[in-house]
Amino acid sequence: MYCASADTFLNELHKLFERKKKSGSIWITMKRSNQKPVRKEGAGSSKKKQQKKKGSTPPPPAAEAEYKCLIRATDGKRKISTAVAASEIVKFQSSYALILRAHMDSLKKREKSKPKKEAAAK
Repeated sequence: MYCASADTFLNELHKLFERKKKSGSIWITMKRSNQKPVRKEGAGSSKKKQQKKKGSTPPPPAAEAEYKCLIRATDGKRKISTAVAASEIVKFQSSYALILRAHMDSLKKREKSKPKKEAAAK
């Protein structure tokens, strides 16, 4: 399921954590989107410029282009994802960190092995 806004994604992620609280795993991935960057207003081009003739050189990349961060979460059955603009990533990361901290209590503690006392007995 694709979530249009980051807030919707975070709400769905919270529900996903709640469902998997007793047992199960959740995988979360973040990467730069392979989509063409969204250009800021005023840097757009007309349709004539978009239609290229064969053999023409490609236009230089816009310095004001902004890439998005693609974030996906799945539990193996249900998938959710969203794309966050680079300008909004700080706000998203802070909200995301709050959700992760809230659900860290359901992690299992690591079992430590006790050292063998056989060497001392000999």
